[in-house]
Amino acid sequence: MDTDFDDDEEAEKLKEQRLKEYAEKKAKKPTLIAKSSILLDVKPWDDETDMAKLEECVRSVQADGLLWGTSKLVPVGYGIKKLQIACVVEDDKVGTDMLEEEITKFEDYVQSVDVAAFNKI
Repeated sequence: MDTDFDDDEEAEKLKEQRLKEYAEKKAKKPTLIAKSSILLDVKPWDDETDMAKLEECVRSVQADGLLWGTSKLVPVGYGIKKLQIACVVEDDKVGTDMLEEEITKFEDYVQSVDVAAFNKI
């Protein structure tokens, strides 16, 4: 009857050891960072707005987890062009609200900001 107790104790120790090893192994794995690709439409006030300066202002918005990508000017009408700019963000660090808020602070150049596309990557 004494041997059953020893076996149970050894099995318990082995179980604890395996759980500990599993926890260590899991801790070493890099966690996946959720990211999103966002395409923003930044609209100027009129056709006389300096679009190069507008883009410079938009790109000056910096945040941890924010990476600006390509941009292009897209005709809207009446000679007005909007800036279409892409960025990749880490979901936990940067949100669309924060981006829109920061970009619309450049009120001399920016009339409005819209999210044209939003994709998880």
